[in-house]
Amino acid sequence: MSVRIRLRRMGRKKQAHYRIVVADSAAPRDGRFVETLGYYKPLTVPARLVVDLEKADEWIAKGAEQSETMRTLLNKARKGGDDKVAIGEIDPEEAKAAKAVAIEERRKGEAKAREEALAAAAAQEAAATAAAEVEAEEAAASEAAEEEPA
Repeated sequence: MSVRIRLRRMGRKKQAHYRIVVADSAAPRDGRFVETLGYYKPLTVPARLVVDLEKADEWIAKGAEQSETMRTLLNKARKGGDDKVAIGEIDPEEAKAAKAVAIEERRKGEAKAREEALAAAAAQEAAATAAAEVEAEEAAASEAAEEEPA
């Protein structure tokens, strides 16, 4: 039985992610496998690769072949990734903190926009009130001027 390290497709239509598995070379792509070594999510930006390099090297030492894609991905994993492929898990605490900061910034921006809109509305209302007062004073002055000559 010759074994290969290859990708096993998971996910739904157009939402693929892959498990990195050691499988019999005669087994179907998504069929039976011997061991799972990690996963690969190509649709995230950057693509996420999580693989146990010690187990992969162990299987390669035992004679397992690598698919072309896996050879490329394992080389990137050994180099620590690149700008298109990130290596390792995302720290959940770090992701949660980043999300909280983004939400707080969005809320501050919305509050500032509301305050500016209220200030603009108040200024517009004050200008309209002042204009109405000026018109009332002018009307009163013109009425007073008309009554004096009589």
